[in-house]
Amino acid sequence: MRHETLDNPVWASLTGTHSGLALVNGRAARYPGDVSPFMGVPDDARPEDWHDLADLAGADPVVLVNPPALPEGWSLLRQIKGLQMLAPKDAQPDEPTMGDWQVDQLGPADAAEMLALAVATEPGPFAARTGMLGVYLGIRERGKLIAMAGERLQPDGWIEISGVCTDPAYRGRGLARLLMERVATGIRQRGQRPFLHVVADNVGAIRLYESMGYFIRRAVDVSAYRPG
Repeated sequence: MRHETLDNPVWASLTGTHSGLALVNGRAARYPGDVSPFMGVPDDARPEDWHDLADLAGADPVVLVNPPALPEGWSLLRQIKGLQMLAPKDAQPDEPTMGDWQVDQLGPADAAEMLALAVATEPGPFAARTGMLGVYLGIRERGKLIAMAGERLQPDGWIEISGVCTDPAYRGRGLARLLMERVATGIRQRGQRPFLHVVADNVGAIRLYESMGYFIRRAVDVSAYRPG
């Protein structure tokens, strides 16, 4: 399982597992806007690849993770400093105590509730069809979705845990950890290894992930650009 594929995870995912979702123009690729804002080009991007990506983006900002050197004239709109963290290679996490909580797999019928929870809690980019990217698990209280976690980027050999969020009224009960462990177990059962991205100044989340055995691999920049 190569770590190098994680250096350009969006491109690796769009040209691999998620190729069926990808919108492609030459060697540029992106997710549909209602799935994910991320776009990508290969590491050896040429001037024509950037032109193709600009055409593919249309009126949308070009959102890239650790982009290669950009052409002149592209303007940075915003940037988030993050960290890429890897799960232990061989460790199998202990199954957390569920108490009275029931974990269910979420699907298209749950899309509106998933989006509403993400809008309320802001776990990162989440759109109407983000749930198509992988397996999503959720916990309900009296029929209301109160916590979820799922899968996003899938470069070869790896699956990213993402969309981890809990209704503020239910935080502090271990729901995020429970769901993350369940998602990670499913990833490992398919012969893949979990990884994730976290905002660099989110100390609480980093502390949680480290307590679960995750470790920092590298810093990452998630940046939005306007083509020149």
